[in-house]
Amino acid sequence: MSDFNDINELHWLLGVIQHVDVGVVVLDRDYRVKLWNGFMENHSGLTPSQVVGYDLFVRFPELDAGWLRRRAESVFLLNHTVFSTWQQRPYLFRFNSYRPITGASEWMYQNITLFPLHSVTGKVEHICLIIYDVTESAMDEKALAEANRELDRLGRTDGLTGLYNRRAWEELLSAEFKREQRKGETSVLAMFDIDHFKHINDNYGHPAGDEVIRRVAQLAVQCKRESDIAGRYGGEEFGVILVDTDLEGAAHFAERLRRAVEATVVEYDGNEIRFTVSIGLAINVPQQDSYTQWLEQADQALYKSKQGGRNKVSLYRAQ
Repeated sequence: MSDFNDINELHWLLGVIQHVDVGVVVLDRDYRVKLWNGFMENHSGLTPSQVVGYDLFVRFPELDAGWLRRRAESVFLLNHTVFSTWQQRPYLFRFNSYRPITGASEWMYQNITLFPLHSVTGKVEHICLIIYDVTESAMDEKALAEANRELDRLGRTDGLTGLYNRRAWEELLSAEFKREQRKGETSVLAMFDIDHFKHINDNYGHPAGDEVIRRVAQLAVQCKRESDIAGRYGGEEFGVILVDTDLEGAAHFAERLRRAVEATVVEYDGNEIRFTVSIGLAINVPQQDSYTQWLEQADQALYKSKQGGRNKVSLYRAQ
């Protein structure tokens, strides 16, 4: 009677293993497959008769054998369980996703567990791999992370120009100032604004003024280097941190930007709008106490350009 119950329990157990919604694979010490359940059959397209008894890496040459062997040997030798999540490795077996059309991923994200199977003598002669389909939770987590990144980007970006907004740009200016003071490197701060911008708004309307602001931002991005940091400081005023730049390089950038703006025409609602910018430059020096002092010096140079007739580039010089 006991033997009958044991057979029944074994039969039930095999039924559970075949129908459970996780992958179950048993390997011997030579990585030959000893068990291949229904989940693995359904997703691989290979029946147990096509896999059991074969070397796993021969049947699936695309597997990262080095990665799996390192973890399997740890289980065999140290007799402990090993886990791997999709964040560490997206998948072991490249199976298609359940919903390749409506889903966000064409392949299945997997968590993996490897644990030892003891023989009657207590030796670890086999290991079991459990493969969990975690595609939905992985996609949810990735979507949440992307949403958080987008929120952070929106919180740091000026909606009109796509440049850094004032808060984000000042944070970067502060960090760059501290880095330069610590390392003794040279950078130049350029502040500029659109000349007679109120006249543009009054004569052509605020939407036209917005288009002029957008165009100036585009020209600033085109004229600066990739390493330089541009931001909209407020209204029609902008700032560019010219990283690791001397005064000669800064003057070259400023004059290129000034000429580009001067040559630009914005066509809006049948009108051709021409405009210029005034630019002020200030180099960082050891005597500056903070980034705000650096900013004030660039603003003073900008004011000098305004006072000098606009459409000019001026350099801050200490009294």
